[in-house]
Amino acid sequence: MGEELREIQVNGRRAQPRRWLRPVLDLLYPPCCAACAVRTSDHSALCPACWTQMRFIERPYCEVLGIPFSYDLGEGMLSAEAIASPPVFDRLRSVALHEGPARALVHGLKYRDRTDLAPMMAAWMRRAAGSHLEQCEAIIPVPLHWTRLVLRRFNQAAELARALSRQSDRPLVVSALSRSKRTKRQVGLTAKAREENLRAAFKVAKGHENEVFGKRVVLVDDVYTTGATVASAARALKRAGATEVTVLTFAMALRQPI
Repeated sequence: MGEELREIQVNGRRAQPRRWLRPVLDLLYPPCCAACAVRTSDHSALCPACWTQMRFIERPYCEVLGIPFSYDLGEGMLSAEAIASPPVFDRLRSVALHEGPARALVHGLKYRDRTDLAPMMAAWMRRAAGSHLEQCEAIIPVPLHWTRLVLRRFNQAAELARALSRQSDRPLVVSALSRSKRTKRQVGLTAKAREENLRAAFKVAKGHENEVFGKRVVLVDDVYTTGATVASAARALKRAGATEVTVLTFAMALRQPI
């Protein structure tokens, strides 16, 4: 598993410049760890220390919510949360727990304009999604409200979705889902408050219904926390006729220890 993930770490990066130009660029922009910025031998990679701190989500995990189990409960097992409150989407898959280097990567992309991190993060997301990505008919990012997009200048979910589309050769559908309601910032809100904040926040844009109807969709976001955002977005997609919605995020924030 470790060697496979290391290969993804390297091969997920963007196309490299011409070979003769690389020494010049490395001198001007020395390669460093994508999470902690310590010098490394290559761009778009993690240093050994950050690599060992990444808590990748591997089987066994809940088949619906992707929550990792501390021990193997058998094939097809579901978490108590998935049984008690089944989500509107069909399944969730995430690369790693939202802590340490994974958290640093998310914050770098989202708050420090590190869009160069998207291809590396997307390569890990592609592996986490497996056949659900390969068989999907539309990759749709969770959209920002237009006012927030103007302030932030880019949508981190769209950057990840764009890189996923390039790497998997699956269709990217950016305009089908829109955020029709400007919501409060989710940070600091309780789970119930988040759900109320996002009620009816998304809709399938008029004229784009055929891009969703009857399609297997992969819904992309950077972090899964309470699930309120992706649940609201998935509900809009299902109402528009999507036959299957797989939520794919880079990180997952657990509410309690494994």
